[in-house]
Formats: sequence, C-alpha cells, structure tokens
Amino acid sequence: MIVGVPKEIKNHEYRVGLTPAAVKEFVANGHKVIIQTNAGTEIGFTDELYEQAGAAIINSAEEIFATADMIIKVKEPQPNECKMLREGQILYTYLHLAPDPTQTELLVASKATCIAYETVTDNRGALPLLAPMSEVAGRMAVQAGAHYLEKAHGGSGTLLGGVPGVAAGKVLIIGGGVVGVNAAKMAVGLGADVTLLDRSLPRLRELDDIFNSQIKTVYSTEDAIEHYSSRADLVVGAVLIPGAAAPKLLNKTHIKNMKPGSVLVDVAIDQGGCFETSKATTHQDPVYVIDDVVHYCVANMPGGVARTSTMALNNATLPFGLALANKGAKQAMLDDPHLLNGLNVHKGFVTYKAVVDALGETLDLAYCDAKTALNK
Repeated sequence: MIVGVPKEIKNHEYRVGLTPAAVKEFVANGHKVIIQTNAGTEIGFTDELYEQAGAAIINSAEEIFATADMIIKVKEPQPNECKMLREGQILYTYLHLAPDPTQTELLVASKATCIAYETVTDNRGALPLLAPMSEVAGRMAVQAGAHYLEKAHGGSGTLLGGVPGVAAGKVLIIGGGVVGVNAAKMAVGLGADVTLLDRSLPRLRELDDIFNSQIKTVYSTEDAIEHYSSRADLVVGAVLIPGAAAPKLLNKTHIKNMKPGSVLVDVAIDQGGCFETSKATTHQDPVYVIDDVVHYCVANMPGGVARTSTMALNNATLPFGLALANKGAKQAMLDDPHLLNGLNVHKGFVTYKAVVDALGETLDLAYCDAKTALNK
C-alpha cells in the first residue's frame, strides 16, 4: 500500500501524521510511504530523517492525495483537502464531524473511507487514539489558564498556587475523564484549590482515591455548576460524548455571574464546545472576552506542543494504521470491532450514528451502520 502524509495546513498546526520511527514500521511491513516536504521540519523531523527511514519526499499535497492509497493526518481535512479525496481512498485522522456540516458533506461526496481517531475504541470502552491528545490538552488547559489569569493577559491577576498568607486560586474542572484527570494533576501540582464535577459516582470515588483528598469531588448538577463556576478563577471544560456534539454545561447566565477576569478553557471545542459562549480560536489569536470572562477555545490545543503531541499520538495510532495497510481497510475493520467503531464515512454513507443525530437537521445524510456499509 502507498501511505501518504501531507503537511498540516491549519493555523499554527505543526504536528505530523507519522514520525520517522513510524515510517520505518510501515516500510518494514512492505509499504511505500510518501511525505510532503517539510511536513515535520518545524518539530525536528526533517526531510532527511524521513528519507533515512525509507520515505520518499513529495513536493505537493496534490501529488500526495493523487498517489496515496491511505492518507494519514492529524487534524481534520480542510475543504480543499476533502475535495482531493477519492472513492476507495482511506483517510485516517481526527475528524470531529458532529459540529462540522461542511466537512461532513464534503467527505460524504468524496466516497472515501474515513476513519476518525476519536471514535476508535478499546476493550475497556475507552478511546485510545483520543487519550494521548486528551492527556496533553488537559495539562495544557491549566497551563494556558494560569497564563491568561495574569493581569497583562486580561485576567484577574490571580496566581493559582497563591503564596503563604494568600489563598490559592480556585479551579473548577467539569468532567472526570482523561482531560479532567490531567488538568487536575497540573492544578494540584501548582497548589490550586481544585474542584472536579462529574456525574458518575464510581468515577468520583476513584478520583477521590487517586488524589487522596487533594481535590474536592462533587456530583455534577445544575446547582453545583452554578455554585462553583461563580466562585472559580479558572474553569476547564473537559466533557466528551464520543463522536457527538458536546453538551453546553455553562450557559450565558452562568458566565455572566463569574468573577471579572476569570478564565474559561474549553477543551471540548473540537466537538462544538461545552460553554454556550464558546467559539473556536487559534494559537495565533487564542482568546476573547465576554462579560469580563476570558475565553480560551483553541481547537488544536496539543498543536502548541507539537513535538510531544506527535510522538504521543503515533504511539497510539501506529498499530491500527499498520493493520489498515497490511490487511486493507475492509478486512482490518471486520477483524477488529474497535477499529470498526472508528469508521465515520464510507462510500457516501455516514456510518457513525452520533454524527447523524448531531447534523440531521442541517444535512440530509444517508446513514448506514459501519459493518453493513463495508459490505456494500
């Protein structure tokens, strides 16, 4: 199989679909890998390193898309990339289709086989290809929040860890999954006063044990969200419904009642955001202010630490990518129900129900379950 890796083109996105080490694995398995020139140069993966790993360097994205049997990316394809996809071609990347009707429509029209990292599962029901970026984003959320709490960056001038004689800043984390746990680790490490909300009592018990009472665990209700958000200096939105649009947990009234100069970090922005006032931003222009509350809603947060993120992502995506290349997409997915869960679009059908549920009122989408679609 010919595996193609184009250079990412989203704003300030320096991650790359394959590291040189991952390229070696594909080549060792008998596949040809083509990499767009300078795809990883910004994070130290030079064209020379890719060539040493056995890849061929290609000048243009157009040639990559025209030649490759499988495209491996990091971020969702932009409209011009979607239009270069063709029927039967495999796209293996993050998609986040639920809040993105334009991309969904273009991928359906391409009739390509589109596998989303964020909906591949494992035997514990977790999301192994989303987890490494969730770990990065959770840690970055507190780092970014602490930065924007500084007065010079629009915040209230609060130091999260406080100092002797001055109370620590208050951090509210909504969601106890991978993002929430990693945000809590960072916030605790800074010495902040941390409260975490979740709707799963078993999860709250588990987190209470993990953190040994260093954080407050609170069952998430409307009253709890209203109470703790109004007192928080930093709120991290860390909720996820796999493949679906994120629920809006903080509404405009909640945000209006927050302290002036407090900061919201919406890690769920890739799935539409979990705050009513959220809109996607970029690393170039990361924040905006509504009702004196600083909003940080960068849609590719892990791209800010692109070298770490690329290596962490490849550790997770490589085994599934090799299976797709070695067996072909259909056989690989029929052999592995967890990889099958990653199939979102195939031959003009949307194969992930949560996407149809999210976009059904916007688009006239043809739904077909993944296994049936593969056998058409």
